[in-house]
Amino acid sequence: MMLITFGQILEIGTQRLKQSNIDNAEQDAQSLLLYMMNEDRTFIYIHKNDGTDESHAEHYFSLIDRRAEGEPLQYIIGEQEFMGLPFKVTPAVLIPRQDTETLMETAILLSKNFRGGFSVLDMCTGSGAIAVSAAHFMPKAKITACDISAEALEIAAENAEKNGVSGRIKFRQSDLFTLKGKKDKPLKDKFNMILSNPPYIATDVIGTLQTEVKDYEPMLALDGGADGLDFYRRLAAESADHLKKNGYLVMEIGYDQGQAVTDLLEGTGRFKDIFVHKDLARLDRVVTARLA
Repeated sequence: MMLITFGQILEIGTQRLKQSNIDNAEQDAQSLLLYMMNEDRTFIYIHKNDGTDESHAEHYFSLIDRRAEGEPLQYIIGEQEFMGLPFKVTPAVLIPRQDTETLMETAILLSKNFRGGFSVLDMCTGSGAIAVSAAHFMPKAKITACDISAEALEIAAENAEKNGVSGRIKFRQSDLFTLKGKKDKPLKDKFNMILSNPPYIATDVIGTLQTEVKDYEPMLALDGGADGLDFYRRLAAESADHLKKNGYLVMEIGYDQGQAVTDLLEGTGRFKDIFVHKDLARLDRVVTARLA
């Protein structure tokens, strides 16, 4: 029995999200409807006045309720786009963000300095957004992707398969440069480029973040220690041993961490050409350095 139109349930869903102070309420309400119907955006314009049944309406409103409670849209629909590529995401991995495209774009530019084949390490790979994008946009590169989370590595491997680059990426479980297994052992490989978007939020700041982040995204991928710099200390101290001659270290940073991370790299005496790059909002976002 036809009870209500698609346009009407969409309007109800939008209002529920607005009442819950969800940013982009209208867009999210549309995305959830299209996800439920497995359709593209033209569906809304063509079928807005078509009737739907009670089961569809109930399913839709259950999705709306999840979003209204703060669950990220990307976890509900299970996907997020990064660098124009589709990525599966679950609560086991951080949701790829547009900010990180600054890191990827910087790495692609730097990769033009290498002639022939070269090697790239993606440290703290998470969903595999960086590793998969590197394989896609750097066809001459051999990629290694590391993460401490076995669940994250499974998702990353699925994303490599999804984007047709699984044959070019080696996935390894590690605590930074220590490989995990029956017996832990150091990673001995060296690379032309190390890319990393490590956890960089200070522990006591996490509780102040949006519900979508603090209550749903993996703490392992967020918590950078008391001052947010724990992983940068380790990357600064250890990454030089894993770079080939003239190799690059490229790291995403928080908007207020440029000077602190620069100081850490300078303090090792092992890097040169240290530079802080800004994102589209003109905020510090990426630090690059070259092996001295």
